[in-house]
Amino acid sequence: MPRAGLTPALVTEAGAALVDEVGFDRLSMGLVADRLGVKTPSLYKHVSSQADLAHSIAVLAMEELADAIRDAIQGRSGTDALTAGASAMRTYVSEHPGRYAAGNAAQLTGADDPLLPASGRVMASWAAMLYGYHLDPGQEFHALRMLRSILHGFGTLEAAGSFQVDASVDDSFTWIVSFIDHALQALPRPGATAGAAGLPRSVETP
Repeated sequence: MPRAGLTPALVTEAGAALVDEVGFDRLSMGLVADRLGVKTPSLYKHVSSQADLAHSIAVLAMEELADAIRDAIQGRSGTDALTAGASAMRTYVSEHPGRYAAGNAAQLTGADDPLLPASGRVMASWAAMLYGYHLDPGQEFHALRMLRSILHGFGTLEAAGSFQVDASVDDSFTWIVSFIDHALQALPRPGATAGAAGLPRSVETP
């Protein structure tokens, strides 16, 4: 590719494709330059540093993840939205482990950082997965953290090949999503009278 054809977006895409193949920890400007068929100094006209490139990959990853979950849950709610959104996140992490790792490693640089709205879109996608459960406002943030922690943990472990026991990973994922679904349905709804255990009266042991 000629130097004149490079843009910040093309450099970011090349870097994202690279880290998906070799791992985020192996990102280097030299490898990206080789992939694009240019000399390394040419990249610095489009990204200021390797850290800047890593940050751009992180923004791209968060935008893509938000889109993937949004598209998966479109027109769904409750259990259907949870299942579709969780599967979309699992697929994204599996197919793009490097750029997803970049997204999780990135730190906000200020109020005008494009990572802020991109991360906000991911959070909104997770919130949309939970919308149909009609959670009490006081429970929503905890539920979001729970959802993120479980899906992130499963996705990254699977992408790293850490599930080596001879048992179906798909069955485990289905079981986990079902467990989350049942737990969310058991939470008290706004205005419900909770018992001593914090569960609705209707599910207390007589």
